[in-house]
Amino acid sequence: MSAQAIDPITLEVIRNALASTADEMALIVMRSAYSPVVRDIMDYSTALCDAQGRVIAQGLTLPIQLCSFPRIMGFIRERYGDSLKQGDVLIANDPYGSGGQHLPDIYILKPIFVANKLAGFAATVAHHTDIGGIVPGSVAIYATEIQQEGLRLPLLKLYEAGQPVDSVFRIIEANTRSPVEVLGDIRAQIAACNVAEEGLRALVARYGTAMLDAYVDALHDHAEAMMRDVIRALPNGVYKAVDYIDGVGENPTPLAIAVTVTVAEDTIDIDFAGTADQVAASINCPISLPESAAFCAVRCLSQQDIPNCEGYLRPITVRAPEGSLVNPRYPAACGARGVVGYRVFDAIMQALAQVVPERAIGGSEGGPYLLAGGGVHEGRPFVLNEMVVGTWGARAGKDGIEGISNPAANLSNQPIEMVETDMPVEIIRYGLVTDSGGAGEFRGGLAFVREFRFLSDARFTMRGDRRDHPPYGIEGGRPGSPSAHLLIRAGGGERHLPTMPLESFTARAGDIFRLTGAGGGGFGDALRRDPARVADDLTEGKVSIAGAARDYGVIFARDGVSVDVAATKQRRSEMLEARS
Repeated sequence: MSAQAIDPITLEVIRNALASTADEMALIVMRSAYSPVVRDIMDYSTALCDAQGRVIAQGLTLPIQLCSFPRIMGFIRERYGDSLKQGDVLIANDPYGSGGQHLPDIYILKPIFVANKLAGFAATVAHHTDIGGIVPGSVAIYATEIQQEGLRLPLLKLYEAGQPVDSVFRIIEANTRSPVEVLGDIRAQIAACNVAEEGLRALVARYGTAMLDAYVDALHDHAEAMMRDVIRALPNGVYKAVDYIDGVGENPTPLAIAVTVTVAEDTIDIDFAGTADQVAASINCPISLPESAAFCAVRCLSQQDIPNCEGYLRPITVRAPEGSLVNPRYPAACGARGVVGYRVFDAIMQALAQVVPERAIGGSEGGPYLLAGGGVHEGRPFVLNEMVVGTWGARAGKDGIEGISNPAANLSNQPIEMVETDMPVEIIRYGLVTDSGGAGEFRGGLAFVREFRFLSDARFTMRGDRRDHPPYGIEGGRPGSPSAHLLIRAGGGERHLPTMPLESFTARAGDIFRLTGAGGGGFGDALRRDPARVADDLTEGKVSIAGAARDYGVIFARDGVSVDVAATKQRRSEMLEARS
């Protein structure tokens, strides 16, 4: 079918039908999943791929998992060629042998056949509660090789010609601390693939294979053209930035995430040369995640609704030195790799802010904070897998948003009631931290604080960041407040924990773990912030009277509510003079 024969209305109908199918997959997973990490936190993704393995639609889930689907599709073509049959279902989680990101992320993929001809693939990936390894939750910062992190699954058939491969199910069941949740979530992924199969078959029945294939090709071309238009609007040039991971252990060495963004007409090249080498800890980040974060950052520049298919990736190239933190060599551990992926997004945003600050965003909390642990309570084993998301940095014209996932993700915090129902943990505090948002004409989002009281002895580990390198501001905006992690003993005493500890910790019943995230970075000069907005922040508890004077030069009258206009003018004049 020629380009002239493509009807734009039909193209839009097909595009939305594919997107709706991918979204329906996502809803099926959420409503069918057993574990809180999938059901409530929503750490999973869904996609539809065409017969060539190209992503043609992705559910409204995690942007940073987008690029793992094209990579695993490449492994499928290499491993199985044309040998797949109707009723086959594939499973994998290996970052090095099948294109995955870390072992807890299990991929379930189903080839879809119509009249014995391959029509496409249904693809899902979900973060599973526990896949074995040296700590409950399967994410130990101190792991030094992937073999310590849990069960590695190369590409295997979970179902063959419609029949379950019992040996694979039994191996998974024997290697997890949470077999009910893990096997239940796998069944939820399979159910989503079955729904996708029905949806794609219905489209083939309506349009025919040849016509649908032509429109899918046109959809890729349309997405590519839209992305090239976005890039073409940027000034040509080379833009560099460096951000940092705090590092691992009690005395961490900062780890650089260096990026060079080259804009040339309608293409963007993103190069991570200069990034730190891989480390003997589990924060190494397999390349599919940095690729996904890079594509997400560029896509954020667009104000158009670009189809969420593989075509829009064509004008963007991503390069990363092998053996670096963003492209590690086997057998580097990678269980806690997510923090690096989020920093990739931040570094690219800082580079792009040099050319389009009005479209960039200040530093966010640094990605989800992870608390993973487990033990035995009243004779039953438990695994706690808590991911806490926090805040955005400010943007041009908008304050940062609180209680929201990182811009490169789409996660949710678990409701307190669900955590306390499922786990021997009591959440005794959950809220926002006054004065923690980076000051600016537009204020960064506030940090969160969440306190967990253990009701049973447990062994736990954690992953945080943005303590030594708080979220950056843009256009003169101030950084957000740093993160903090405190273990408070029931019998007295407390210990400040490193953001990425090279050990696990034992908590006794009654001990409290206080997790304080980082605040978002500000945008613009804080002395240009409308005093009325500072007054609103004071009313809402987002800034204090002292913070208003210190950070914004806003002075309040004796009633503690009204702005003292004359005193504010004087204070700001003094602050401006002190800068010169």
